[in-house]
Amino acid sequence: MIEQDYLVPGRFIDSDDADVVAFARAATVGTQSPMERALRLYCEIRDGIIYDAYVDMFDPANYRASAVLRQGRGFCVGKAALLSACARVVGIPARVGYADVRNHLTSPKLRERLKSDLFIWHSYAELHLDGCWVKATPAFNAGLCERLGIAPLAFDGRSDSLFQPFDAQGRRHMEYVADHGAFADVPFDQIVAAFRTHYPGLTTKPLEGDFQAEAVAGG
Repeated sequence: MIEQDYLVPGRFIDSDDADVVAFARAATVGTQSPMERALRLYCEIRDGIIYDAYVDMFDPANYRASAVLRQGRGFCVGKAALLSACARVVGIPARVGYADVRNHLTSPKLRERLKSDLFIWHSYAELHLDGCWVKATPAFNAGLCERLGIAPLAFDGRSDSLFQPFDAQGRRHMEYVADHGAFADVPFDQIVAAFRTHYPGLTTKPLEGDFQAEAVAGG
C-alpha cells in the first residue's frame, strides 16, 4: 500500500496550492490514464519551466513547487518538487529523490563558485506508476539541451530517467556518484546544510546572469 504521505501536500511539495492545482489539471486535460498524465506533466515541467542554476540556493522559495511554477524557472530541486506536486494533484503518488552527480558541462561561473564539478543533492522525482516507483528528472529543458548538443532527457513512465551520460559528441556529460534516497517532502534543512559545507562560495551571494546562455558559451 502506498503511504498517504506521497499523496498529500507538503511544505515544499505544496500540491494544494491553487496555481499548482490549476496547472496540473490544465496540463493533463484529455488524458485517459495515470501514465498519460505523468508523461504529459513531465514534458510540461521539463520544457515549460526553465532550468536556472543561478537561483539563491538558500532561499526556501526556490525549493517550493508553487514558487517555482510562478517564477517559471528553477533548479533541479524545485523542478522535481513541482513534478511531484502536480502528480499528487492528479492522483499519482509521488516523492522526491536525490543523488550526487559529477557534471562535466556547466557554466564557468558556476564551476568557479562551487570549486567542484560534483553536484550534491541533484534531485529527481519518483512517481508510482503501474505498481512501480519510477524515477523522472525534469531538470534540463529541451531548449538548453539542444544548444548544448545533448538530447533532452526522455521519460517513458516505465524505466528510470536520471541523467544523460554523454553529449552528442560522445563526451562525458554526467556521472552518477551516490544516492541519498527518497523523501515525502524536500529535506530543505539537510540540503542547505550540505551546500554550506561543500560549497562555501555559494554563501556569499546568489550568482547573477543568464545561466542558459553562459552554460552554452562554456560548453
